[in-house]
Amino acid sequence: MFQALADALTERGYDTLTAVQEAVTNPELSEQDLLVSAQTGSGKTVGFGLAIAPTMLGDGEVMGQAGAPLALIVAPTRELALQVKRELGWLYAKAEARLATCIGGMDARDERRALERGAHIVVGTPGRLRDHIQRGSLDLGSVRAIVLDEADEMLDLGFREDLEFMLAEAPEDRRTLMFSATVPPMIAKLAEQYQRDAVRVTTLTGGTQHADITYQAVRVAQQDAENAIINLLRFHDAQNAIVFANTRAMVNRLTARLTNRGFSVVALSGELSQNERTHALQAMRDGRARVCVATDVAARGIDLPKLELVIHAELPSNSEGLLHRSGRTGRAGRKGISALIVPPKIAKKAERLLKFAKITAEWITAPSADDILRKDEERLLADDVWTLEPTPEQQDFAARLLELHGPEKIAAAYLALHRARLSAPEDLGDPDVRPERAERAERKAFGPSTWFALSVGRDDRAEPRWLLPVLCRAGKLDKDAIGAIRVQQTESYVEIADASVPGFLSALGANGELDEGVTARKLDAAPEFRSAPRPSGPRPGRPDRFKEDRPRAERPERSERRDDSRARPAPSEDRGEDRGQARSAPKPDRMAEAIADGAVKPHRKPRDRGAMPLSGDDAAPRKKPYGAPRDAASADRKGKPANRPSDKSGASGDKRFGKAGPGAGKSRDGFGDKPKGKFGAKPGDKPKGKFGAKPGDKPKGKFGAKPDARADAKPQAPRAKASDTSKRFTPPGATTTPRKPKPQGKGAAPARGRKGPGGMEPPRRG
Repeated sequence: MFQALADALTERGYDTLTAVQEAVTNPELSEQDLLVSAQTGSGKTVGFGLAIAPTMLGDGEVMGQAGAPLALIVAPTRELALQVKRELGWLYAKAEARLATCIGGMDARDERRALERGAHIVVGTPGRLRDHIQRGSLDLGSVRAIVLDEADEMLDLGFREDLEFMLAEAPEDRRTLMFSATVPPMIAKLAEQYQRDAVRVTTLTGGTQHADITYQAVRVAQQDAENAIINLLRFHDAQNAIVFANTRAMVNRLTARLTNRGFSVVALSGELSQNERTHALQAMRDGRARVCVATDVAARGIDLPKLELVIHAELPSNSEGLLHRSGRTGRAGRKGISALIVPPKIAKKAERLLKFAKITAEWITAPSADDILRKDEERLLADDVWTLEPTPEQQDFAARLLELHGPEKIAAAYLALHRARLSAPEDLGDPDVRPERAERAERKAFGPSTWFALSVGRDDRAEPRWLLPVLCRAGKLDKDAIGAIRVQQTESYVEIADASVPGFLSALGANGELDEGVTARKLDAAPEFRSAPRPSGPRPGRPDRFKEDRPRAERPERSERRDDSRARPAPSEDRGEDRGQARSAPKPDRMAEAIADGAVKPHRKPRDRGAMPLSGDDAAPRKKPYGAPRDAASADRKGKPANRPSDKSGASGDKRFGKAGPGAGKSRDGFGDKPKGKFGAKPGDKPKGKFGAKPGDKPKGKFGAKPDARADAKPQAPRAKASDTSKRFTPPGATTTPRKPKPQGKGAAPARGRKGPGGMEPPRRG
């Protein structure tokens, strides 16, 4: 080991190295890439500081002129990066090493100037380091070693792309050291890709995790979770304690609660700026604050030397989070306590977390107020103040106190002053007893009372929610003096306590008017509320269809039904008799009866089709298919014949082949009528539609011109435009007479038709 580093360790109080520090400083591994897995709090920071020393120093004892960085340390969080810089600062102080940081949340201009002045070791977070590399302010061309601290956490936070970018920018002959509490498959894959023949170093043993940490599962009632945190802090009275929560909102809530109870508290969460987070940790190290309420941002790598207690106000999401949270205490051989607050609803989750983390915890109850007071007395009696020699001034003041008060009174006053500086403990309930629901108090019987009748009821849309405020306002009554309100059809009845009746009558006056149109009269006895009996039998106007005595057929035996299940009777008029009169007579057709009586007008006259055989030669014809022609006896409504010749010569032929034959006079569907539909035109018929032009017809449309048109065809006048209102449609054979232009101006004659606005008749549209 280099003498400069050995002297720094001696001054820091290191008598021996930890297991991970001895493993990575093995001379045989001085030039090898390392993949190190060690538990939290085992001294990994000093370990990789010692591991990269041969690579940076070489044969010398001190660093040379600072220029491009020789080592790059990457940490997942800002706090851990600052802590790494602080640890390496005192370790390489005698080696005259210059360190620089590149941390998110800090001023990038100051970091750029520090890099320009030169640094031997650069410590930073992945995002800010990549930003400096891309901007050209950080050059990795001279880097000899790269250390990835808490590599598994960086991958979990999504820094894989940044890490791969930095590893690709560094020289290929560099050393790469990865330190992680665990080695998941992602870490192994990254090591295989960017390390050269890496040596696996592990100091994890098969024993229990964190042997220096005492785990406690504190069972509390659901409503006493926060009070249990206060009692734990008071009972242990740790110099430094961390309370972990899952959300920023919970951090703010607990911080406010503990501050109000007199604890010196700081908060640590992602919503704070980097300066605020740095000041919070520094306050914990200086002793200005004793409790830190934090999210998991403080669960990795934070080292507080005096941290003795970790409280999990909310359980972490996985066992790794539990280990890293608890690892803030019990570091470097010191003892610590990790307490989990476990209400009844999350007891099973706490058991699973402890099982997956391979931790055996002690299940206890939260300390009570009496336990805390007895603990205060024990600490007071064991205080070092009793062993100190009093000064002359203290002796003189003690003599004056003895003259004024007795020893017992002085001791009691001292105890009261001591307790006044501490927060009062909370009274906790039994965690095993669930709070019972408060039973409803039985409602007392209302009375003695008097009944009043009001002149409004359901016919007047009276409701209790409307009558109650009217009674209270006009009758000057309290609502407790009003009992039952029963709204009937024409009247409403109100029950009023006898003690309030005289005042109610005096407020009503002689006429008993309660409100406009509402009067009240006193009843001699309680009214009878009888609901009208519901009439039995069918409703009026409806036939009783469910009272008929219908004979029910006897069902055959199950074996007979099974044998004849597949044999269906043939259609027959005696079908009902064959079934043993299983059904009654058919129901009358009520619509037909109503039409016959003239009560209902039929939609259309029904057609008498007669008896239509179902099969055979006399079967009724099927429904005509789409586009099927009519027979020769029927003609269309315009008087056109049903069949037409297929060509100009008048010869009728087969529409499919264009010649006479067996299929002459029939269309593709086998009928001889003219086809209907858009695509049912035959070659010899008159074309219809846009694309139905035949060879001898005049082309229509813009693209209907035919090259083989007849030469003797008469030219047709151009078609009038629809926008030209001066030209109207002229039927074929009529003479075309140009219309006179309409006169314009004031002297123009009004057009025929209905009059428009202002007495003018609008012109008719053609």
